[in-house]
Amino acid sequence: MSGRSVSVRIATGVGQLPAAEWDALAGGNPFLSHAFLTALEDSGSVGPGTGWRPMAMVIEGEGERLEAALPAYLKDHSQGEYVFDQSWADAWHRAGGSYYPKLQIAVPFTPATGPRVLTDDPLKAALLLRGAEQVCADNGLSSAHATFIEPAQLPWFEAAGWLLRSDIQFHWTNRGYASFDDFLAQLSSRKRKDLRKERAAAQQGVTIRQLRGAEIHGEHWDAFWQFYQDTGARKWGRPYLTRAAFDLLGQRMADRILLVMAFAEGRAIAGALNFIGPDALYGRYWGAVVDKPFLHFELCYYQAIDAAIALGLSRVEAGAQGGHKLARGYEPVQTWSAHYIAHPGFRSAVADFLERERAGVAADRLYLEERTPFRRGAG
Repeated sequence: MSGRSVSVRIATGVGQLPAAEWDALAGGNPFLSHAFLTALEDSGSVGPGTGWRPMAMVIEGEGERLEAALPAYLKDHSQGEYVFDQSWADAWHRAGGSYYPKLQIAVPFTPATGPRVLTDDPLKAALLLRGAEQVCADNGLSSAHATFIEPAQLPWFEAAGWLLRSDIQFHWTNRGYASFDDFLAQLSSRKRKDLRKERAAAQQGVTIRQLRGAEIHGEHWDAFWQFYQDTGARKWGRPYLTRAAFDLLGQRMADRILLVMAFAEGRAIAGALNFIGPDALYGRYWGAVVDKPFLHFELCYYQAIDAAIALGLSRVEAGAQGGHKLARGYEPVQTWSAHYIAHPGFRSAVADFLERERAGVAADRLYLEERTPFRRGAG
């Protein structure tokens, strides 16, 4: 497929593409970086046998230089997406159709908002989305899905006729705080006392360290792998990332990683893995080998707030779901996905479902916004 002086092609891996040119399009987002996406590929976390088959769509100009891209995958299931469409798959199968494989425009296993069309040019964006639709047509795919889309890009998907879907996450916003105590001062008295008690209980008898760059060693990844396996086995049945993925992430982007570790009597007992973006700290994985009250909140939420303040970042994105984050100063934020459904009848049914769901999400957000822990007039 071509358009004027540009062309669209599929690469069966981001590793096939020039790192500097890809990163120039990614715009500093750590999860869209060449280092992150190739770590998933090279570690076997995506690829054969995982149900995530890389097929990045790219536009190249003169000299085969990258001008625009979609991070895309052929999916054989709906795991690791955090935007749930299993009910759609069941309905389509009951109607005699095959929902899988489908095309997924996303960062695997990563419910963090970011650009999904890697370009600033609306014409190239339209060409890439038409290309995604053509991939569906050429391969008999039921649908294409773009998840956790940066809001500024939603008009491109709307213009292409994709269906929009919204959900809620909980993010912490840095309103110019100089310290954690500055943040606490904005909470109601009762909530402020609750958070201080939680932090004191979590920190009792443990040493907590924030590790970055060269401070992160192999033994830290060994310990974190044990934490991650425990959490993954309980939540997903099996962990999404392989052990090799953590080594590769540490080798390729340690300066963009914040690993928070808790130690008791010299032994690592829990940890939380965060990624540092230009304007946000992204909490991704957590785990522990002991059951200590409030340690989860301390490592994942409070230490993240401390780090964001110290680094001058505007927000903390703490991952999918989790209403318990609300009481800890994380506020409801709308997230977005877009969906191309090839079959007209199936598209109509999904559109009806989304209209009903949208009203419920809006009501939930209003309910949650009224129950943040901030003092009246604060926040």
